[in-house]
Amino acid sequence: MIDVTKYASIAEQAETLASIVVDQLSNAVSSKGRATLAVPGGTTPAPFLQCLSHKSLDWSNISIIPTDERVVDETSPRSNAKLIKDNLKQNQASNANFNALMTGNGGDATDLGEVESLIQYVLPIDVCVLGMGADMHTASLFPGAEGLEEALNPKGNKALACVNPDGVPERRISLTAPVLSNSDHIHLLITGSDKLDALEKAQMVSVTKDAPIRIVLGHSSFMVHYAEKGK
Repeated sequence: MIDVTKYASIAEQAETLASIVVDQLSNAVSSKGRATLAVPGGTTPAPFLQCLSHKSLDWSNISIIPTDERVVDETSPRSNAKLIKDNLKQNQASNANFNALMTGNGGDATDLGEVESLIQYVLPIDVCVLGMGADMHTASLFPGAEGLEEALNPKGNKALACVNPDGVPERRISLTAPVLSNSDHIHLLITGSDKLDALEKAQMVSVTKDAPIRIVLGHSSFMVHYAEKGK
């Protein structure tokens, strides 16, 4: 079974994970002069992103990329780019380099060539922080979604994939399984007992497409950070 670090509060979870990520990014910058950090959008990672934004780091040599994106205008409150910029690209981290997964204001999610070429310049990912849903999806790799098989292909050579999950209002763009699983360090940030139950279930599921979070469960530098909701 996977070890889970449990925190007494969301604030403690955010602060501890931010400190760990800073150390890992600092080591990457020291060894190769630059580093890439992948982070999720949404409301759950906001406290962590805010803590991270206050950390002293050579942010000018760090590239930030979303793990996934909703195909919406960047001014939309559902835009992961907006959520990441509003919570992370500020304070000490204001001069970090941000790499969006879309060009323009929504654009055509089926034409990712331009973005793909830009993303390739900042790969591989040094530190990847992921979220997970109660359905065991991570990034925008949803069970049963159109485009999931291509996105999960371990031999695929694409950094990005278009994914159309059932029951969600927008199309999605996601980093692919090879890109995510090739990160040097991977952290899973979750809150709520439903997510903890989902993680335990994912370890027993044999088919990755039914539990996409499985793409990172065997990673040698994988850490789970858990806090209860409302604490």
